[in-house]
Amino acid sequence: MDDHSLDEFRRRWQEELAQAQALRKRRRPEAAERRPRRAEVAPGCGEQASGYLALAQGLLEGAGRPPPARATRAERQDAASRSRSPPAREVAGGGEQLVDQLIRDLNEMDDVPFFDIQLPYELAINIFQYLDRKELGRCAQVSKTWKVIAEDEVLWYRLCQQEGHLPESSISDYSCWKLIFQECRAKEHMLRTNWKNRKGAVSELEHIPDAVLCDVHSHDGIVIAGYTSGDVRVWDTHTWDYTAPFLESEYEEDEPGMQPYVSFVRINSSLAVAAYEDGFLNIWDLRTGKYPVHRFEHDARIQALALSQDDATVATASAFDVVMLRPSEEGYWQITAEFEVQKLVDYLEIVPDTERYPVAVATAGDLVYLLKAEDSARTLHYVYGQPVTCLDVSANQAAFGVKSLGWVYEGNKILVYSLEAERCLSKLGNALGDFTCVNLRDSPPNLMVSGNMDRRVRIHDLRTDKIALSLSAHQLGVSAVQMDDWKIVSGGEEGLVSVWDYRMSQKLWEVHSRHPVRHLSFNSHSLITANVPYERVVRNTDLDNFTTHRRHRGLIHAYEFAVDRLAFQSTLPICRAADTVPGYNYDLALAFP
Repeated sequence: MDDHSLDEFRRRWQEELAQAQALRKRRRPEAAERRPRRAEVAPGCGEQASGYLALAQGLLEGAGRPPPARATRAERQDAASRSRSPPAREVAGGGEQLVDQLIRDLNEMDDVPFFDIQLPYELAINIFQYLDRKELGRCAQVSKTWKVIAEDEVLWYRLCQQEGHLPESSISDYSCWKLIFQECRAKEHMLRTNWKNRKGAVSELEHIPDAVLCDVHSHDGIVIAGYTSGDVRVWDTHTWDYTAPFLESEYEEDEPGMQPYVSFVRINSSLAVAAYEDGFLNIWDLRTGKYPVHRFEHDARIQALALSQDDATVATASAFDVVMLRPSEEGYWQITAEFEVQKLVDYLEIVPDTERYPVAVATAGDLVYLLKAEDSARTLHYVYGQPVTCLDVSANQAAFGVKSLGWVYEGNKILVYSLEAERCLSKLGNALGDFTCVNLRDSPPNLMVSGNMDRRVRIHDLRTDKIALSLSAHQLGVSAVQMDDWKIVSGGEEGLVSVWDYRMSQKLWEVHSRHPVRHLSFNSHSLITANVPYERVVRNTDLDNFTTHRRHRGLIHAYEFAVDRLAFQSTLPICRAADTVPGYNYDLALAFP
């Protein structure tokens, strides 16, 4: 309906109301008790007036109207001025006010809000995909149409994938992804509460008699440990079955107890690797069996060992050589690359998420090397007299601690290098003590956590090159540290494992063991800690095995926070009853100082 039709509608309706009011004034007083007659319509205007009345009745009842004709610029300005001007009050009374209100509503209906426009469903989904869960909940309360769009399975499946819930699932696996998202959020809240209250189950992994723990590593709940007896053992904490299989070596069985110590162990989802004191390296495939699939020998002791978390790439450092091993397409292990360095290697890490050729970072004294399989060894960092004290790498960065020595003391720092540009990005910290551990790979974006011999755990902001938080954690220095989006788990040389809520700068709980913490790894629902002794000598063999093991041979603890049990009340595997009788519990709960 254009402006001319509205003016015509206004004039006809006002004339009709004026005639009806004039007829009521001419009625006799005694006719007031009679039933009022229908108001007469002006001659020649009956059909048009009834048409306008029908249109007005339909508009008042919510019926639609045809789209208006495109008006010129002058007509739009005239209509806007009329809509802004106050309506004229006629003498007719309430009827004229109702007519003016209806006409003002008709003029305002040119600006149609978004939720009355009939958009294609696919276009609406593309708009709603930029909303988070709270905004989708608010949009679902607008109208029925918006509720259908806001509860679409595609939107909630995408939210689950963005927040890391069920990453390997497809959209056809579940019928209601909104309910799945709510269940995952509730589980996440329950796990966080259990972490804060130390509510769960803890088990001590079974030890090997007459052997001292040498090295421990874990990946996604699978734990590997090497001992002075030459034994290598693996546990799967997902099944809570700690009867661990032994990974056999190729030493002769007629030489019991003559196997060399295990220097390093590493594990990922498919491989287990162990390096021995005599320079031998064993590689096991966890999917095929407990016997090694490849055996490699160095001329000297292996000083560093690294295993890729993504694929089957192994890097070893012995004397002044660094070797990268990888299976071919036929499955035969071969040397992919070999490098020669100037000093003995202290730390060695494989860069994750490399495409075709493996890349590693090695530190040797005050030298840091970037080792690419298709290139020779390249010096990433070198300052004479400033040795590297720790190392960690991510997909495109490397972070290592540097000890400052000499006449000009600048303080110990952590340097962050770009592996693509091969240049220094940040110089973090200015501590008096040596940085003993740094975790860049597992930290949230733009953050990094480090431990120092000055007893402090620090969170570094990579955007501002400043320390975001500093916590006084361990009396004898920090030996291991890891963080996620809300907590820090740190281990110290005195054997203390502490859990912190770094948003509140508050310690949640701690546990203590005799030996230094050499390994810790956690995810959303579990925690693995290992206390490895300094001395690798068995002492007091005449005492009870369990007591001797706890005092001198090292410990491995596995915490599971998805279990609704108190961690300090859980029963150790050695104290669990072999046979269960309904109604009786023969498990022994032991207490240790």
